Amino acid sequence: MKKFLVTMVFGVSTVLVGQTTPSQPAGSTQGSSQGSGASSAQGGQKTIKDPAEFNAYMTATTTTDPNQKGAALEAFAQQYPSSVVKEDALEGAMAEYQKAGNAAKSAQVANTLAQANPNNMAALAVLVYGKRQAANQNQNPQQNMAEASNLAQRGLTALQGRVKPEGMSDTDFQKREQIFSVIFNGAIGQAALLNKDFASAQTHLLEAVKNNGNDVNDVYPLALAYLTAKPPSDQAQLNGLWFIARAANLAPSVAAIAEFGKKSYSKFHGSDEGWEQLLAQAKNSPLPPPGFTITKYMPPSPADQAAAMVAKGNFTDMGFGEWIFILTSGNQQAADMIWGKIKGKMLKFQGRVTEPSSSELGLAVTADGIDAKKTEVKVAMNPALKSAPAAGHDYQLQAVPVSYTPNPFIMNMDQGTPIGSSAAKKGTATKKKTTTKKKKSS
Repeated sequence: MKKFLVTMVFGVSTVLVGQTTPSQPAGSTQGSSQGSGASSAQGGQKTIKDPAEFNAYMTATTTTDPNQKGAALEAFAQQYPSSVVKEDALEGAMAEYQKAGNAAKSAQVANTLAQANPNNMAALAVLVYGKRQAANQNQNPQQNMAEASNLAQRGLTALQGRVKPEGMSDTDFQKREQIFSVIFNGAIGQAALLNKDFASAQTHLLEAVKNNGNDVNDVYPLALAYLTAKPPSDQAQLNGLWFIARAANLAPSVAAIAEFGKKSYSKFHGSDEGWEQLLAQAKNSPLPPPGFTITKYMPPSPADQAAAMVAKGNFTDMGFGEWIFILTSGNQQAADMIWGKIKGKMLKFQGRVTEPSSSELGLAVTADGIDAKKTEVKVAMNPALKSAPAAGHDYQLQAVPVSYTPNPFIMNMDQGTPIGSSAAKKGTATKKKTTTKKKKSS
């Protein structure tokens, strides 16, 4: 199946705008009794002491056009590199460029911000999102996902023990922490899947899906992480089938997802019966319910298959392949029955020579035996051949089965004689020429 790639739909620009809104500094250019324009911290707000810097910042933050506001905030950060609100300005610029749909500028500012503060959550999230999106659009997927994963690892580490910013509600703080966790875990998980690290892919993608079960860009890779895991396990298959059904619901326009899901379901269950019910169940639940299971198809054993073949009684329609399968199935009753039908009977057949000999030929008589160049039948030739056929030669003959060994399988036959095109051509009798000598005349 072709790898499904879909444009990321989880709106980082939407969820990060609140995180990156520039903070308003305390004070104003008219707020100092000394006329310096200095302002004091109020309620934990940052203080800009230089009036020109304060005015420049306020002008930038009150601009309404997103592109212009982004440029103004970016210019402020460049003009005042030591400002206490430099990071706020860069976060604001990044958010405004996101609003304007200017992904290139947003990423550029994110890079600048990450260099200034390697643990800036908003910058890391934007960079991770952008690189994962580029990978999903087949732009250097291996490199972009590796870089996204590295940045996301840094983000997850920095996320541990984060302190809630002053003035932010507990609800908003938890919501944003979850958003960052989804972005970082999703990227790490997809990179791990790309490298066939199925355990890591399952762990991180599941964490992302737990926090946001409606993003097909995490749900579908999670399904693949379970369904394609090596070595496979029943539990992984069950998890994978749930999430592939969930992904099919989240992306109904992408028929390949549902097709792959139905095929995977039929392979596990033995038929597609119940697939539609699984789709309906997964539609309303991001995670599988406790005790979720699907009956696994168990193919009949060779012994059971042999019994079913013998029960049909069509011995005349069988060939060496069916006979050998029954004789080696472990079902002794079926083996005795089929052996009683063919032992001592003259059989006509064709095989490929594996052991050339004028007195006893070794031949492969099934497709698997021929491919493996494995002797399956040994035929005592009577009379012995004047010259043995070469190995690899297809040979027609008739012979009588006398015994067999099931493991490794060898059927011993005698009274072997070539037939058809393999039979020796009869020679043409040659007349003796007589010459009459004329008597010499005296």
